[in-house]
Amino acid sequence: MSEPASFEITLETCASVADIPQQDWQRLAGCSSPFLRYEFFQALESSGCTVPETGWTPSHLIFRINGEICGLAPGYLKTHSMGEYVFDWSWADAYQRHGLPYYPKLLIAVPFTPSQGSRLLFSDALRAQLTPQILNDLLTRLTTQVGAHSWHLLFPNKADQALLHHDQELHRIGCQFHWHNRDYQSFDNFLGVLTSRKRKSIRKERRQVADQGIRFRHVHGRDISDQALSAFYVFYQATYLKRGRPPYLNKQFFEQLREAMPEHLHLILAVQEGEMIAGALFLAGEDTLYGRYWGCLEEYNHLHFETCYYQGIELALALGLQHFDAGAQGEHKLVRGFEPTITHSWHGILHPGFREAVESFTHEEASHVVSYFDDAQSALPFRQQEQD
Repeated sequence: MSEPASFEITLETCASVADIPQQDWQRLAGCSSPFLRYEFFQALESSGCTVPETGWTPSHLIFRINGEICGLAPGYLKTHSMGEYVFDWSWADAYQRHGLPYYPKLLIAVPFTPSQGSRLLFSDALRAQLTPQILNDLLTRLTTQVGAHSWHLLFPNKADQALLHHDQELHRIGCQFHWHNRDYQSFDNFLGVLTSRKRKSIRKERRQVADQGIRFRHVHGRDISDQALSAFYVFYQATYLKRGRPPYLNKQFFEQLREAMPEHLHLILAVQEGEMIAGALFLAGEDTLYGRYWGCLEEYNHLHFETCYYQGIELALALGLQHFDAGAQGEHKLVRGFEPTITHSWHGILHPGFREAVESFTHEEASHVVSYFDDAQSALPFRQQEQD
């Protein structure tokens, strides 16, 4: 009888996506999400958005079986908690009050992107060998090796979640609002499933935007001109500058996306009297539209809702996509037909005392999120409950 094959799983990090063969990344990441494309991470790094100077030191995870690359994960050593959308500022403050360092931390996530998806880009062979216990041991050991005090894995999909359920890992949940295409043939067809009051309200909002003389221009991929991209970036910057801080992403990043991933990019520009006044940049995946980047210089009645949500829904319908993820924030989407969705993150806290305190926090937080989700479900504006 032959001996069973032995498997040695090792985990290490590398300092740049350029150190990983592109064919290995593409083989493991697939093509369903634009945010998992090799070119996306390449643009983040080469544009200077995710570099040590910005507090994002690339530390991408490489899993090997008997020396062969069989798994990858986007990873960063972080010296702050900005750009993550799973907020742990209170944890960092508690560490500081007790004279303990919270940073650096090991973050496994897509930077600046609160969208659910695969984070553990694993081959079938690796998934067959891993258990939550083995993965926890690997991540905990790696966290110590890189000099971090905790690890955090944000917005994983269901396949990844199955490998993360372990009693030493802390599970957090959140709530976002997503739109689902339930075989709608048009925007009016979608409005038809809403209550009369909500349907009239949305039509009124759209009419008020049109009454301001605002029209919309849709530009795809490499058809996005330098002029249009420059105008969009001014709008995008304004969103952050209004809050007193610089934007996470620079213009070079968007220019590189246009060159390397044009098939995913859709720019919607609001135009008034021939002048571009606002813009939203969407990325399209295999079955999902992602609305991520938006801005305007002046306030116009209902312009944000029209540009980011209603134009986004129409774009998703035109592209035949089943799902529209319009970003992390919230309740105003609910009355416009976006449904509550539970999001997940997992956290490995190495300090035993703080791990216990954080575990208590996550349990209490989860009960509030579940109540919020239930309340949102009951407030959906549909005439008949067709949601999943």
